[in-house]
Amino acid sequence: MRQVKTHAMDQALNRQFLDDITAALDWWRDAGVDCDFLDEPREWIVPEEEQDENGDRLPPRRVPVVVEAPVVPTCIDPGLLPADLESFHAWWLTETLLDDGGPSGRLSPEGKAGAKLMVVVETPEACDRDRLLSGPQGKLLDAMLKAFGTAREDIYLASALPRPDPVPDWRSAGERGVGDALARHVKLVAPERLIVLGGNVLPLIGHESPQRTAVLRQFDHEGVSIPLLAGWGLAALLQNPRAKAGIWRAWLEWTRP
Repeated sequence: MRQVKTHAMDQALNRQFLDDITAALDWWRDAGVDCDFLDEPREWIVPEEEQDENGDRLPPRRVPVVVEAPVVPTCIDPGLLPADLESFHAWWLTETLLDDGGPSGRLSPEGKAGAKLMVVVETPEACDRDRLLSGPQGKLLDAMLKAFGTAREDIYLASALPRPDPVPDWRSAGERGVGDALARHVKLVAPERLIVLGGNVLPLIGHESPQRTAVLRQFDHEGVSIPLLAGWGLAALLQNPRAKAGIWRAWLEWTRP
């Protein structure tokens, strides 16, 4: 019978290699190093809940990344209000916190800083498209200004809210900080005198609504003090013509030398 030997059986052991390995281990053992250390701890026993069916460690689970939604402001920050009138005009037409309607349909104020008289009404008229107070309320205001010895072109005209609104939510406007915006507006205009027409405007700037046709007040804000005449809104004056006499008497008293 023919005898067959495998290739592995034909090779002799490499005694020199084994002697080198043994000598190296003996050298480290004589030096006092008989253990291997790792900088990071290693878990040798895998918990059952982290093993697969073969006992091997399961791949690490992906932890979902929680992205926190940015905090959306709900009211106007007085510290971020514009510091000059031109910037305020641009802000007035774009600031989302003034109301929920966006920029469409908003009306710009009219006039220049330092005007002798500033008039603030509650809202633009329903018919306003390109100019503030272009309907019956505007005609009444023009007649009042003529009686006062001035004209719309010589005053600064503004509204407390930026767009026509048949039923304004004045409580929400106050919570949004519309009063702070109005106070800053008046300060930037810095008029010699201020007329506020509409009882809902006064609470925004820290006053009670007028119980009479017209009352005299003082606007005080950030070191600025301006004589203030407050009266009924133009819509109310249109419905109560006799109330205009109260505005006229208050004007005469207000402007008496």
